[in-house]
Amino acid sequence: MDELKHKIAVITGASSGIGKAIAEKMSAEGAELYLLDRDTLQGEALAAELSSKTGKAHFKACDVTNTQEIEALFEEIAAKKGIDILVNNAGIAHVGNLEHTSEEDLDRLYQVNIKGIFNCSKAAITQMKTKGQGVILNLASIAASVGISDRFAYSMTKGAVRAMTYSIAKDYVQYGIRCNCISPARIHTPFVDGFISKNYPGQEAEMFEKLSKTQPIGRMGTPEEVADFATFLCSDKARFLTGTDYPIDGGFLTLNS
Repeated sequence: MDELKHKIAVITGASSGIGKAIAEKMSAEGAELYLLDRDTLQGEALAAELSSKTGKAHFKACDVTNTQEIEALFEEIAAKKGIDILVNNAGIAHVGNLEHTSEEDLDRLYQVNIKGIFNCSKAAITQMKTKGQGVILNLASIAASVGISDRFAYSMTKGAVRAMTYSIAKDYVQYGIRCNCISPARIHTPFVDGFISKNYPGQEAEMFEKLSKTQPIGRMGTPEEVADFATFLCSDKARFLTGTDYPIDGGFLTLNS
C-alpha cells in the first residue's frame, strides 16, 4: 500500500463524497495530503483522522474561486515540499433546463466548476514544470458527453472540464506533466441522497431504485470505486496515460445507446 509514497497530493472539495474517498485512498497509499475545502469542520476532522491512521494530512480552508487566495495557498504548499499531484474535485450542480437556468445559476457554476479548476491548475503548473513532473486529474462527468435532462448549466461546465483537460495535457506533456479526467455517472454520495429527499419526499426508496437502474450495471457507483481509479491514474503505474477522459459509469455511455 505505497503506490503514492513520498508524493504530495492536493485535493479540492476533499471534505465529503468523492473527494473524501480519494483522500482516504491516497492517504492509504502513502501520499502526504493537502485537503482543500470550504467546510472547515469536516475538513479538519478528516485531516486529523487520516494523520492518526496512515500518514500526514493537512486541511486548508479555501475558496477555489478566489484567484489570489489560491495562488498564495499553492505557493505556501509548494515552498515546503512541492506538489506532485493535483485532484480538481471541487464542484457544484444545478438542476434545470435552459429556461430554468438563471444568469446567476450560470455564473455560480462557472465560478466553481470552471474557474476553480483554472485557478488551481494554473497555480500548480509552474511548480510542476520546475520539478519536471506532475499529475493533474480533473473530475468531469458523463454529462460532458451525452445529453442529460435538466442539466444545462452543469453539462456546460463539465464539457469545459473535459476540454481543459485535453488542452493542459497537450501543452504540458513536454514538461513531464500528465493530465486526465474522470467522468462518473451516478455515484451514491450524500449529494444524491439530499437531491432525492428534496425533490421526491416520501418516494426516496422508489426514486433511488429508479436512478440506480439508469446504469446498465444496475446500481450507482460508490465513491470508493472512483477513488480507486483516481489513485491509479495519479500513480506511476499510469505514467503512459495522459490526455484522456475516462468514463466510470457502469456502462451508461455505451450500453444505453
